[in-house]
Amino acid sequence: MKPTEEIIRRLSNYRRVLYKLKSLGFIKVFSDNLGDALGISPTQVRKDFSLFKITGKKKGGYEVEVILERLNTILGKDVIQNVIVVGCGKMGSALMNYNGFASEGMRVVAGFDADPSLVDPEARIPIYGLEDLSKISQQFDVKVAIMTVPESRAPQLIDSLNEAGIKGILNFAPIELKSRNDCLIHNISILLELENMIYFVNNLDDKIVI
Repeated sequence: MKPTEEIIRRLSNYRRVLYKLKSLGFIKVFSDNLGDALGISPTQVRKDFSLFKITGKKKGGYEVEVILERLNTILGKDVIQNVIVVGCGKMGSALMNYNGFASEGMRVVAGFDADPSLVDPEARIPIYGLEDLSKISQQFDVKVAIMTVPESRAPQLIDSLNEAGIKGILNFAPIELKSRNDCLIHNISILLELENMIYFVNNLDDKIVI
C-alpha cells in the first residue's frame, strides 16, 4: 500500500504529539494514547505504523524515542531540508523570515524574484534573479520550492523550477496547478480556506461538523 497524503499528515501529527508526551516524561506510549490525542481509533494508529514497519509490544507499547527517530527519518527530519522561495513580495518575504522553519529541520537558503529592485545577494537570506535559479538550487541541493508569484507568472515558472531540479512546489499563487510525473504541486489557497471558515462559522447554529 502506497502512503497517501492523509497518512503522511497523520504521521506529522503523531510526531507532534509524541514530542509533547516526551516533554511530559513519557518513555513509552500506547496506540490508545495517540488515538485519543488525535481523535482517531487505536486501530488506525497501528495500521499507519505497520505501513512503515514501526513496531511495538502488545503489553509494553511503543518506545517514544524509537518512534520519534523513525518518524523523523520518514518525514525527512533527520537532515536539514533546504528550501527556496520564488516570489519575494510581501507574502514571500514573510515566509522567508518565518522562524518556525528552523525548528522543524527546514532552511530557506534563498529567494528569487523577477523584479530587479528586490534582488539582494547580500541580504541575510539572499535574493537572486530568476536567471540564477538553477545554479543556486543545485548548489544547495534544493528539491522543494515555495512559490508566491502572481497568477500570470505561475504556470510558466513550473518548467524553470523543474529544470532547476525542483521536485516539489508549495504553490501560494492564486491559481490551481496540477502535479506532474516529475513534480508534485500542493496548492494553498488562503482565500478558499477563509471562505470555508466563514461559511462554517456562519452556520455553527446548524451543528455542521467540519
